[in-house]
Amino acid sequence: MLTSAVTEWTPAAPVASPPVEDLDGPLVRSAGRGDAIAFEALYRRHSGRVHGVILRLVGGNAGRAEDLTQEAFVRAWQALPSYRFESAFSTWLHRLAVNTALMELRARKSRPQSSDDEDALDNVGIVDSAGHVTALSMDLERAVATLPPRARAVLVLHDVEGWKHEEIANELGMAVGSSKAQLHRARGLLRARLGGSHDA
Repeated sequence: MLTSAVTEWTPAAPVASPPVEDLDGPLVRSAGRGDAIAFEALYRRHSGRVHGVILRLVGGNAGRAEDLTQEAFVRAWQALPSYRFESAFSTWLHRLAVNTALMELRARKSRPQSSDDEDALDNVGIVDSAGHVTALSMDLERAVATLPPRARAVLVLHDVEGWKHEEIANELGMAVGSSKAQLHRARGLLRARLGGSHDA
């Protein structure tokens, strides 16, 4: 992956300012002791990235993403006293946020009147009556948002977040083979919706 290639390359350069994770430590310790001002600083530092991944997982629904971002930070505040610094705070927080969104997606799937009907979403981006592929005008984010919920979740977790299929299968309650199949499905739908199938 590009990120692993970038992190392995370390140019000989003068020592720069400490990385963000080093700066998080004192804030995390203070917030873990109940310091709301320290937690607010952590929120300002990390809320953009947390909101971004949740927004992708819920298919671009801004209202749901905002609610789930707030819920993730409430859960983080409650869990901070037991945070053990075994991983970087941003990694811990990010995982907690993803799990918050996945719990909500599982709950919506279990409701019989779920508004995220996979079959209805499968019809987005097909050739219209005039013979134009509607997905050609979509950007990637909008195309991802039209994917069926489980396929979208697997795509975001695997291709964007770098999770392994075993982790995804465990979190989504599916077999590893199903995770791989959903990823294949998601990529195929994306290619079709972005017009890539016409270049082949």
